[in-house]
Amino acid sequence: MNTWSGTWVAERLGVELAGDERLRGLLGLALRRNPKRAHLLVSNVLGKHVPQAPSVVYGHGVALGRRVRGLLGEEAAGRAVVLGYAETATGLGHSVADGLGAAPCLHSTRRPVAGVATAGGFEESHSHATSHLLLPEDPALLAGDGPLVLVDDEFSTGNTVLNTVRALHARYPRERYVVVALVDMRSAADAGRLEEFAREIGARIDLVTTASGTVRLPDGVLERGQALVAQYEGAGGGGGTAATPTGPQPRGDLTRVDLNWPAGLPDGGRHGFTPAHRARLDAALPAMAARIATALPEDAHRVLVLGFEELMYAPLRLAAELERTTGAEVRYSTTTRSPVLAVDDPGYAIRSRLVFPAHDDPADGPGERYAYNVAGAGFDAVVAVVDSVADTPALHAPDGLLARLAEHTPHVLLAVVPSYVPAAAQDVSERPATMLPEPLRGPAFSSYAPEEVGWLLQDLSDVTLEAPTEEREEAIQSGGAHYAESLPVEYQPSEQYQQLFHNALDASAARLAHAVGVVTEIVLAERSPRPVLVSLARAGTPIGILMRRWAQHRHGLDLPHYAVSIVRGRGIDANALRRLAAHHDPRDVVFVDGWTGKGAITRELAQAVEEFEKTEGISGFDPEIAVLADPGSCVRTYGTREDYLIPSACLNSTVSGLISRTVLRADLVGPDDYHGAKYYRELADADLSVAFLDAVSARFEEVTEAACAEAKDLLAADRTPTWEGWAAVERISEEYGIHDVNLVKPGVGETTRVLLRRVPWKVLARAGAGSDLDHVRLLAEQRGVPVEEVPDLPYTCVGLIHPRFTRGATGADGTAVSR
Repeated sequence: MNTWSGTWVAERLGVELAGDERLRGLLGLALRRNPKRAHLLVSNVLGKHVPQAPSVVYGHGVALGRRVRGLLGEEAAGRAVVLGYAETATGLGHSVADGLGAAPCLHSTRRPVAGVATAGGFEESHSHATSHLLLPEDPALLAGDGPLVLVDDEFSTGNTVLNTVRALHARYPRERYVVVALVDMRSAADAGRLEEFAREIGARIDLVTTASGTVRLPDGVLERGQALVAQYEGAGGGGGTAATPTGPQPRGDLTRVDLNWPAGLPDGGRHGFTPAHRARLDAALPAMAARIATALPEDAHRVLVLGFEELMYAPLRLAAELERTTGAEVRYSTTTRSPVLAVDDPGYAIRSRLVFPAHDDPADGPGERYAYNVAGAGFDAVVAVVDSVADTPALHAPDGLLARLAEHTPHVLLAVVPSYVPAAAQDVSERPATMLPEPLRGPAFSSYAPEEVGWLLQDLSDVTLEAPTEEREEAIQSGGAHYAESLPVEYQPSEQYQQLFHNALDASAARLAHAVGVVTEIVLAERSPRPVLVSLARAGTPIGILMRRWAQHRHGLDLPHYAVSIVRGRGIDANALRRLAAHHDPRDVVFVDGWTGKGAITRELAQAVEEFEKTEGISGFDPEIAVLADPGSCVRTYGTREDYLIPSACLNSTVSGLISRTVLRADLVGPDDYHGAKYYRELADADLSVAFLDAVSARFEEVTEAACAEAKDLLAADRTPTWEGWAAVERISEEYGIHDVNLVKPGVGETTRVLLRRVPWKVLARAGAGSDLDHVRLLAEQRGVPVEEVPDLPYTCVGLIHPRFTRGATGADGTAVSR
C-alpha cells in the first residue's frame, strides 16, 4: 500500500484531513516557510509542486469546466468569462475555460506591464506574495453581464474569492458568479460566508469542486510548524535537494529548441486568451511538440516538461501533446515562488527542492525561486519552458535554474515562448524606461545588503565632484551653479562627535523604532497593503530600509524598496519614475523621506509628479511623502511630529550606505540617464550604516504594541497638514533680514545638514532644548557659529545659512563669516 504524502505532517503536527474519500488521492501535506500559515495543501493533480502526467492535470481542469457548462446551461456558458488566479491556478483556469467551450480566459498576474491599464486588483491575504493585478488587453473582457467563473486550486477560507468579487462587482456588477476549485476545504465557520456575501451584493454565487473536506488544526500548530521548519532547515534537511543513493548526477548538456511559436499568439491569459487564440494554439501544437521530440535524446524515456511560475498553460499543452505523440513517460510541473520545506520522506509531499534566483526581473525585486520534486526523480531529460522576459542572464547563470536542473538530469532542453506585448504597451516599450539599467545594489554600490535597497542612480564614483564648502556656497548663492552640480567634501567626524552619535543612538533607538512602526502601519493600512517603498536619496534611504524591516518583522512582507533622486528646483528623476512605472503599479508607490523641514521637498515632489503625468501620460503616483518625523506639519503620513534628533542626520555617507548626496549635472547626466551619486568605498572603516539600522531594528519587538496602538489612533485622527513650519520659516527669514526661505533650514536634521555641508551663519535653538542638540552645539563650536536661544520657536532648532555669502564678504548684519 502506498504511503499517503501527508503522513509526515499529520503525525508531527496533529493535522487531520477529513471529508471526501478522494481527498488523500488529490492532496498531500507539507510545511510552509510562511509566518501566516503552517501547512501547505499540496495538490497531486495541479501540476505545480508535484510532477504529474499532463493528461491528468489537463483532464481535471477540463472536467471542472464541463461541469460549469452543465450548471450554467449553453446560453449562459456562451457568455461566461473565466478568471484564474496567479500563480498557481493560471493553467487550471485555462483548462476550465477549455472545458466550458467558447469562454475567453484571463488570469491575474504579479507582473505589471507598462502601458496596460489595470482593470482591477485584489489581495490574497495568506499568501507569500499577495498582490494580484488584472491587465486585460481589452477592458471589455470583464465588463460584460455574463457569468464570471473564478478558478483557484483550493477554496480554503474564501477570503481571496470574496476580495476579488468585492473589487470587481463594484466596478463591473453582474448577476452571477461561479467559483471553481479542485478542493473545497472551508471550515464550518467559513462555509456560510459565501452565501451571506452573495445576498449582500445581490448576486448568485455557485461553487463547483472535485472534492471537499476540512483541515483540522490543533492549537499552536503555527508555532509548532515554524519550529519544525527551523529544525529541519537548520539541520540541512530542507536546504536544497534531497539526497539520492548516488548523489547528484554529472552536469547535463543544454539544448535550445526553437518552437516556432505562432506570431502574435499570446503566451497565456495575462492579457486575455480568447477562443480564437485557443484554436490557433490547437493547430500549432503538433508541430511545436514534434520540434521538442526531435531534440530529445533517443534514450529519454522519462521526461519532465517544467513550466515557469504564471506560465503554466502553454507548457501543459505542449507536455500533453508530447505525452500523446511519443512513447516517453511525460510528466509536467512548474517552478514557483512559494517557499516550502523539503523533506525526503515517502510520507511527505515535497521530497526535494531546487533553489535558484528569480530570472524575470520581478516587480518585487530579487529573491529565491523553487522547483520541487525534480531532483532525485530520475528524469532522463527536462524541458524548461519560459517566456522571453524570463530568458535572461540570471536563467543561464552558474546558480540559475538551467544549471540547477543540469545537476540532476543528463539533458536539459530550453524552449522560449515569446512574451505577448499588448498594443497599448508597445508604444510605452519604445521609451527609454525599458532600456534603463537595473538598480544598483550592494555590495557593488553601497554598504547595504542587496535586498535592502535598489538605487535608481548611476555610479559616478570615479568622477571628482567635491569642492570646498565656501567655494560651493559662493557659486550657489551667486547663481553660478546649482547645489546639485557638486558635492561637499565629506565631513570626517572627530572622536568626540562620533561618541555623541553613539550616545544619541543608544538614547533614541526605541523612540525611532516606535516612529518607524507608526509610519509603516499607517502606510500599510491607508496607502497599499503591499507598497513599493521609494526613498528620496539619501536621507530617506535608511528610513525606507527600517520601514521595510518593520513590514517583515510585523507582517512577514518582503517589500520592494528603491532609492531615487529628487533635487530642489529640478524635480524628481523622471527616468527613475519611468522604470518604476514599467515594473510596478504606480498606485502602490510610497515615497519615503527622513523628515520634513519647511516642506520644500514635499512641494517639489507634488509639482514634479504633476509634470511627469502631463508629459509622460503615466498616472497613479501619489506625491504624499511618508516621513519618520514631520515637525513642519507638511504631510499626513508620519511617525511623529516631534522635532527630535534622528541619529542618521548626524552624519553623511557613513550612516547612509557610504553613498553621497545625489548629483545632477548636464555633462554627466543625459536625458535618458538616472541622476548620479558616488560610493565612498574608502570610508568603509568608518561606516556605521548597518549598525544604525540594526540598533533601531533590535527595538522593534519591545515597541510593537505601543506603535500599533498609536498608528490606530492616528488613522482615526485629523492629520491635515497645517504648514505651520513654512509660516515660521517665512517669519524668521524676514526677522533676520535674510529674505530667502531657502537659506532657512528648520529642524534638527536640516540644521545638522547646514553645519555639515553649507556655510552656516547662526543657529537658533529653542530655549531649554536638551540633549537632542548636543551634536549641533559641538558642530557649531567647531565651526565658530553662534547658537542663539529663542523663546517659542516651533522647532527644536533652526539653521541659518550665511546670507549673500562670498568669501570674505559680510552677511546681513555686517558681520564677516566665522571659520
